[in-house]
Amino acid sequence: MAKKDLTVFEIKDYKTYDKEGNLNEGIRELNIDAIVPNPNQPRKTFDSDSIKELSKTIKRLGLIQPIVVTENDNKYLIVAGERRFRAAKLAGLTKVPVIVKELSKKQIDEIALIENIQRQNLNPIEEALAYKNFIKEYSLTQDEFSTNIGKSRPYVTNMLRLLTLPEDIQELVSSGRLSSGHARALLGIEDETIQRTLARAACDKQMSVRQLETIVHNKNNPENKKTIKPVLSVELKQLVNTMQRVFATNVKLKGNNQKGRILIDYYTPDDLDRIIELIEILKKKNNLN
Repeated sequence: MAKKDLTVFEIKDYKTYDKEGNLNEGIRELNIDAIVPNPNQPRKTFDSDSIKELSKTIKRLGLIQPIVVTENDNKYLIVAGERRFRAAKLAGLTKVPVIVKELSKKQIDEIALIENIQRQNLNPIEEALAYKNFIKEYSLTQDEFSTNIGKSRPYVTNMLRLLTLPEDIQELVSSGRLSSGHARALLGIEDETIQRTLARAACDKQMSVRQLETIVHNKNNPENKKTIKPVLSVELKQLVNTMQRVFATNVKLKGNNQKGRILIDYYTPDDLDRIIELIEILKKKNNLN
């Protein structure tokens, strides 16, 4: 089984400057125009707002972590740090600190992939596509690949299965409208029409993963259906918590965002008197008779 290249895990520990503000050993500055992005970068989307925020920090403090590059056709190819590179360009830097490494194509691809995974930069579909391409490019088994990147074999298998979903559902996952948990639940349905219907019903947090899993279970097991428990919205949860603090007793909410009941518990006559007193105070405050 393939061994992990420890170079991958050391790069994230490099810092640009020492305590006196000097470049650390092994770090040099390059003209930013001599650096080019990696066309095989697993990450395809970059959040413009976060890059703008990072560029402000770079203007103020400099590039705290250097970009990792390798020489390639008289240019320097980014191995790790494209987001920092983009932010540095936006900040107007003409030179940036880098670590120059001699790396094989496989090492470049592996480092780029693992850095993105460690930083949680990839959406689930980008991650799955990167896994698929790496396994195919280097003829690895899923066991070998999972060992190389430090993930379990079941995790890798589940990520790759996302790529069997229809493209429009994959786009919902890529955009963040549907979580990977929702997507994995949809894999339990073979009919693509039903998959799409459920995906639209669940996207944008309209349905929890548990609710969707229950619906999928019930469709596959009509003779052994489970009850779908409603999930309270954040606003309703906050309402219940506030009422519990105000009334100093247990408050339950049965229902959902459309309709339901609120139950206020009391355990002694004093409890009931206190609740009635609070309601009377609220009535007076709002001029209610």
